[in-house]
Amino acid sequence: MNFFRTQYVAYVTMMRREYIRIVRIWAQTLLPPLITTGLYFLIFGKLIGSQVGGIAGFSYMQYIAPGLILMSLATAAFTNVVFSFYFSKFQRSLEEVLVAPVHPFTIVLGFVSGGVMRALLVTLLSILMMLFFIPLSVASVSAVLFFSLGTALLFSLGGMINAIYANKIDSLSIFSTFILTPLTYFGGVFYSLALLPELWQKLSYLNPVMYLINGFRYGFLGVSDVSIWVCVSVLSGLIIVAVLWLLMLFKQGRGLKI
Repeated sequence: MNFFRTQYVAYVTMMRREYIRIVRIWAQTLLPPLITTGLYFLIFGKLIGSQVGGIAGFSYMQYIAPGLILMSLATAAFTNVVFSFYFSKFQRSLEEVLVAPVHPFTIVLGFVSGGVMRALLVTLLSILMMLFFIPLSVASVSAVLFFSLGTALLFSLGGMINAIYANKIDSLSIFSTFILTPLTYFGGVFYSLALLPELWQKLSYLNPVMYLINGFRYGFLGVSDVSIWVCVSVLSGLIIVAVLWLLMLFKQGRGLKI
């Protein structure tokens, strides 16, 4: 019983710290994603979208809106955890947690929950912003919730993995710059796979972010380039792999100190 109480207290403490940090520096944690999403809506949706025909029975702005929101969600989750965990290593405050009777799973859950919390706040604010451009349409509430939470969890786990492997601050942006951003832009945010040549369509199926974007789009619009169950399976599988990877790193003690 004492074990579970200890884990609960540790988790709540870590969550409280993350919440205070997110709210205290809201101009850095919540405002930039909103500005970026708003610019995408204005430039790609309003200006360029007015010159582009509809896709799958929706206006261009309606079609790209879910992908733009998911981009902000993923970036917020990843950024929050990668910087929070890295600076915990840098300031050596992580060592105090590691020597305490706190299970590695609780540590992972504490940091990742902070990323999920920030991502969901950004998602909610982005949806409210979307209402200034297009009417809100939700085809499946369960799909929106699943892919919101699942994507936030996945990219929070990815941010923690990146922070563990990072041995200097410059390494924090490598994954997001050279892997996350290209996969997102080529994941079908701004187009449907049906518009691509056959070769590029086949290559797109190798992009895991494509399944997340299509699943999220299905939740809002009810349309997807791939089966929604395939999207669910891919997201679930990636989360399981990321969790096992993190627990293995903690067991090995790799990258937990600078």
